[in-house]
Order: sequence, then structure tokens, then C-alpha cells
Amino acid sequence: MSRRLLIVLANTDPRHAEELGVPFYHAAVAAAMDYEVDVVCTAAAGRLMRRGVAAELRVDPDDPKTVYDWMREAHDQGARLWACPANLGLTGTSAEDLIPECSGLMGAATMIQAIMDDDVRVLTY
Repeated sequence: MSRRLLIVLANTDPRHAEELGVPFYHAAVAAAMDYEVDVVCTAAAGRLMRRGVAAELRVDPDDPKTVYDWMREAHDQGARLWACPANLGLTGTSAEDLIPECSGLMGAATMIQAIMDDDVRVLTY
């Protein structure tokens, strides 16, 4: 049985904040269930890893909880959050600009290797 979950945010766009709660909620739940959870933010979702971006977004405009709160909840449960190194250059982001919850950078080769591992399950958003 797999004990690792890889969540890839590649099609989720911060301009559509209502899409951003579910992946981090799933990450928090899986981590609370003692699964090893990695969340990779790439493409447009890569902007979420930049300090201040997710803190300005709300899944529900009437809820005070920000997308950053969702991300911190997943992190607090044990999920590791990863930035895509290709996105840093595209968005003019440096490693110093990343949120403190970011575990570092996960490039395409590492992500593909994990996806191809028989012991990993993958969710994409």
C-alpha cells in the first residue's frame, strides 16, 4: 500500500481563488492520516509560494480564512510544500521571497521520478 501522496498544482490559477482550498485541504487530511505528502506548486500556481500572494486570496470572500491559512494548515499537519524552480525565473522570485513553509525547490526531473514511483499516488489540480 502506498504511503506517499504527491499533489501537483499545475492547472490551478491564483486568479481563481475558489479553486485553491481543496488541494491544501486534501494535503492536510492526508498528512493527518500519517501519509507522506508533498505539494508542488508549478505553472500559475507557483505564484502561491511567493510571500504575500496567498495571504491576499480567499477561497470564499465571506470567510476570513486565506489561501495562506489553508497552506499553513497543510504544512502544520506535516505536508511539505515545494516551489518549482522554473517558476522563480518566470515570476522574478528569489528563494528569499518564498513563504517560510516552503520546503525548497522541486524540479521537473524530481517530480517526474516521484510520479513514476509505484509507491506514490498523485493528485493533480
